[in-house]
Amino acid sequence: MLGKLFLLFTVIPLIELYLLIRIGTWIGALPTILIVLTTGFVGAWLAKLQGFQVWARIQIEINEGRFPGDPLLDGLLLLAAGLLLITPGVLTDVLGFALIIPASRIPIRRALARWLRRMIDRGTITIQS
Repeated sequence: MLGKLFLLFTVIPLIELYLLIRIGTWIGALPTILIVLTTGFVGAWLAKLQGFQVWARIQIEINEGRFPGDPLLDGLLLLAAGLLLITPGVLTDVLGFALIIPASRIPIRRALARWLRRMIDRGTITIQS
């Protein structure tokens, strides 16, 4: 766990900083800053738009008496996408946009569902009604 936290809070930001410096030396500081700001605003807008669509799907599933498993996972992934997109960086933007686009989010959602199922089967996660 400590290694994962170290990776998350130290190594990834250093890689992001390195990439931003390289891009900045290639295209200049101002265009680099504008790209970071633009991806943040566009990403937040897209996450909000997709979030409303997912919320509507959740309501439809519930109204039809079905458990909204896929829409709930989509909502979780969209939240992660929004957080990644407002974080300055190249890698976080690529992953964030991959989570925003429904076609690329589907295999990620399926992998997340399989992972959660394994955690439930092992007893790591318990579901109570």
